[in-house]
Amino acid sequence: MAVEFNHTIVGSRDKRTAATFLAGMLGLPEPTPFGPFIVVQLDNGVSLDFIEHDGDIASSHYAFLITETDFDAVLGRLQNQGVTYYADPFHSKAGEINTDDGGRGLYFEDPNGHNLEVITRTYGSGSE
Repeated sequence: MAVEFNHTIVGSRDKRTAATFLAGMLGLPEPTPFGPFIVVQLDNGVSLDFIEHDGDIASSHYAFLITETDFDAVLGRLQNQGVTYYADPFHSKAGEINTDDGGRGLYFEDPNGHNLEVITRTYGSGSE
């Protein structure tokens, strides 16, 4: 049996703004509408389907494995747009990146408070 992750629904106050923010930061194509969703398509066939709803948005964590070159581009976009980034998931090390597993990683928030992470090495794949 083969099991692959296909998509997840991301709650947002403004689905277009949230989806466009994510796609822009990651250097992905413009999000596309599908039914009640605005869809951000990732390179491995997985999509994040943004939907709007009223009320509180429960913060979720989304991590993206990217190349070293893409990491530099994401970091540059964050810095150019004045988005605070952190070396840790608790957001205690502002303006820093981590070098876990011999790669690089950072965390930042989207417009709804979701905790986004970009890493260049899968956890457990390298040295501490």
